[in-house]
Amino acid sequence: MDKKVLYGVAGLCLLFAVLMAGCVTTPSDDEKKTYIVGIDADYPPFSYLGDNGQFIGFDVESVKWIAEEQGFNVEIKAVAWDGIIPALQTGKIDMVYSGMTITPERAEKVNFTIPYWQVNQGIAAKNGSTFTTEQFKNGELTIGVQRSCSADQWMQDFFGDATYNQMVKDGKIMLYDTFPMSMVALEQGRVQTVIFDDVNIEDYIKSKPELKFVGVIETEEFYGVAVRKDDNELRATMDVGLAKLMASDKWTELIQKYIITDEVAVVPTEEETTAVPTSDANATATTP
Repeated sequence: MDKKVLYGVAGLCLLFAVLMAGCVTTPSDDEKKTYIVGIDADYPPFSYLGDNGQFIGFDVESVKWIAEEQGFNVEIKAVAWDGIIPALQTGKIDMVYSGMTITPERAEKVNFTIPYWQVNQGIAAKNGSTFTTEQFKNGELTIGVQRSCSADQWMQDFFGDATYNQMVKDGKIMLYDTFPMSMVALEQGRVQTVIFDDVNIEDYIKSKPELKFVGVIETEEFYGVAVRKDDNELRATMDVGLAKLMASDKWTELIQKYIITDEVAVVPTEEETTAVPTSDANATATTP
């Protein structure tokens, strides 16, 4: 074929490709896939109901940003924490994005994304009390805690099942449906201490001069987004979205807006990520 003809055909093909590219339209919101995101609606600063009646918080804004970036819609749905994994498994929700600690027990039931936040357990008490972390660990104090959260699981592991169950029976450990309920119990003097994720403790007591932060138990927990075991596509989508979010200016903005802590949140190193049961590790792996 003559070179001039060949170049002419190539030019026409390029022009056609450009014109076709211009015809491609971004899917409308109605055409995008919608995922139902399960949250604990009493979990400030990560997910909670705002004064305007809308769900807000660090995790809520994060998943909305990821959805926009990755091209899908989200519907936020409040679910009782002790039933949130069953709700995920039965398809009532598509993911849990609400400060869920990655644990081997949970990894038996769901798959987790890459970690996006690290916390320890914090202990709160009334201002003016002289309680110590050692007294707490010795089981000398009455303790309030949200049932089925990672603090509750930590106490079961730390005290042992028999002692833990006896403490619950004796009223030494008081179980509540939500974290704020446990803090109200502390304010009212029904428990002497509350244990929960340190970020949440700090956020709650910042406007409560009658309460104080007693100490930290170094549990070094990682938060991840939970999806169903067979939903590898969504997990991969969320992994990419989380990585983009943590590398963006939005991440810094969210930290400054919501997180009350002296610790600096960083993207986990490769060693930290592989040390946590995420992604394919969940298949062989054996709550906030």
